[in-house]
Amino acid sequence: MPRTTALTTGVDWIELTTTPEDWAAADPALLEAMLVQLHLIRAFEESVLDLAAAGLVHGPAHSSIGQEGGAVGAILGLRSTDAVNGSHRGHHQFLAKALTHVTGGAMDAGNPVTPAVHEVLQRTLAEILGLAQGYCGGRGGSMHLQWLEAGALGTNAIVGGGAPMAAGNAWAQKHSGTTDLSINFFGDGASQIGSVLESLNLAAAWRLPVCYFIENNLYAVSTHATEVTADIRFSVRGQGFGIPSWRVDGMDPLAVHLAMAAAAERMRAGEGPAIIEAEVYRFFHQNGPFPGSAFGYRTKDEEGQWRARDPLDRVAREMIALGLIDEGGVVDLRASAQREMATVVEALLETDPEDAARRRIRPSLWPDPGFVDVGIRSDLTELAGLDRRTAAEPDGDTVERRFVDVVAEVMDRRMSQDQRIVVLGEDVHRLAGGTNGATKGLATAFGPDRVIGTPISENAFFGLAGGMALDGRFRPVVEFMYPDFMWVAADQVFNQIAKARHMFGGTHPVPLVLRTKVAMGSGYGSQHLMDPAGIFATSPGWRIVAPSTAADYVGLMNAALAIDDPVLVIEHVDLYGSAQQVGADDLDFVIPPGSAAIRREGADVTVLSYLSMVGHCAEAIEQTGIGAELVDLRWLDRASLDWDTVGASIRKTNAVLIVEQGARGTSYGAWLADEVQRRYFDWLDQPVERVTGGEASPSISKVLERAAIARTEEVADALDRMRAAWGGR
Repeated sequence: MPRTTALTTGVDWIELTTTPEDWAAADPALLEAMLVQLHLIRAFEESVLDLAAAGLVHGPAHSSIGQEGGAVGAILGLRSTDAVNGSHRGHHQFLAKALTHVTGGAMDAGNPVTPAVHEVLQRTLAEILGLAQGYCGGRGGSMHLQWLEAGALGTNAIVGGGAPMAAGNAWAQKHSGTTDLSINFFGDGASQIGSVLESLNLAAAWRLPVCYFIENNLYAVSTHATEVTADIRFSVRGQGFGIPSWRVDGMDPLAVHLAMAAAAERMRAGEGPAIIEAEVYRFFHQNGPFPGSAFGYRTKDEEGQWRARDPLDRVAREMIALGLIDEGGVVDLRASAQREMATVVEALLETDPEDAARRRIRPSLWPDPGFVDVGIRSDLTELAGLDRRTAAEPDGDTVERRFVDVVAEVMDRRMSQDQRIVVLGEDVHRLAGGTNGATKGLATAFGPDRVIGTPISENAFFGLAGGMALDGRFRPVVEFMYPDFMWVAADQVFNQIAKARHMFGGTHPVPLVLRTKVAMGSGYGSQHLMDPAGIFATSPGWRIVAPSTAADYVGLMNAALAIDDPVLVIEHVDLYGSAQQVGADDLDFVIPPGSAAIRREGADVTVLSYLSMVGHCAEAIEQTGIGAELVDLRWLDRASLDWDTVGASIRKTNAVLIVEQGARGTSYGAWLADEVQRRYFDWLDQPVERVTGGEASPSISKVLERAAIARTEEVADALDRMRAAWGGR
């Protein structure tokens, strides 16, 4: 018989339950503030459901009624500089943080509404209704509530989507020398999601001051937790990551408060993350004013048992027992909260002039329709005062450098001059500069706090970088070893970072650079070498640069690192080893958006390209002898592309050939051809032609890979076809 030994993790997993002594020892002012916040949030949520029932909430109404105790208990003791983010069901989290911010955590049950409290309630409701006075200008609505001044980082409609970003905010707090902390709220449904589990690992590995707060209400929409996991004690997840965890009754706000106090002490002391699981219950369905029993997935008996544990009643009973309030005082508080919400609603609604029995939102409160696309990206004023060039002509002596060495050198220069820049990615700190040498020397020069090797968990570390960028104290540069890996992190790349500035009102910078390389021709196959430009060009919020020369790389990367937007910097392995002339010490200029380069002048056809295909286009033009004008786009996104240069060339040549190397299905040229034909149709003598790779991703076979991608020969064939179409010259 083998000998077996029971193992233990050595990680605390604690169930915390309050006693009468805990209530007696609690600060009366704390309990009073709890009771006031609970009643204000309850009255607020009841108003939201009333408005939803009247058809005045455009979109969902995910109420937190029944769950208020978890958020209030967790947040009431926090600083304004502490941060929270949450899920689609986040009204209570946002309100608890905002109310704590404006009151300093002190609230009077006899006079619960101050002007600052009124403003919080009205602006929050206005945001949920989509009105201009809302915290995000009406863009965020119910699921995207943000007020950075109060430490409310933003609620999130993607289940589990906020977990990596909270870790990033905590990273910024820790590395700014503060003892602040972050809390990520999510539910039982998100507890199985990869981004959450990856974030737990990353936060534990890097000892970040972030609390993962699980609001376990047992149901993900209508699916019970027992249907999706073997152990519904979700805080057990902490054992696998070395994270101490607390389980509490979320209907007992004091128990939550005490657990958070213990977790916060650990986090502020630099001991790393914590998990709190609060068992709560939403009294209504996933969305709207009906109970879950109306849809058949819960029983009225179950709902009644949980309603009997209402956190508002629990705090009131304990305070009455301690002589801190009487029943009349509780009734008066409830009435005050309801009157306040009636006042808030009255300020936003009016009688419908076409139907006196109905109410409508006051028309003057809607956002101006012209606001629809404002704030998608920066206005580029941050580039003022920099050495701006449209051509990358060296300033002074030149030297010969390999392209990949220039990549590392320009990053070294920027990091030495801007302490905010932090580089993250898999192996960037090893192998003498990562897998290609693009971060050569950086780890030695700047150390592990600024050149950070990450776990193989793109969703987590890119989302963490997003949280760092939104914090504003750092400027992360993320390397994805291959662009195909971005789709592992697609939620963070496209749903979170790309949309963040616009979604939350259009004013907050998102300074982040994402580097990656196209590796077509290297034999790495279908999952390692795509060109991501076409996909990113369809995602508003992202800027895209694609340098074809080392000198251009300097100016384009410098611009990317100065712009307060997320910028995708695409490199190509074919260029890495090429030796090129660059300025001997000319590493500080920028090539701003709107700066295409004419590589060859001509009058027969405009050839638009980028990256290594610019060189292939030049070869094809020489081979065919066609008088083509070769435009190196450099900036590829809709807002940054140099339409003036492109348009002037098209008006001269009356024909366009768009050249790229990659697959037809994810083609950048498909988007560009549409845009060119709409903008310049009157100047085109023939349809826009395109050169792309094949339909499928390139294969491992050297022969099949070559057949799947474009190079000089494909460009030359396209030019010959175009010459034949116009009769030849």
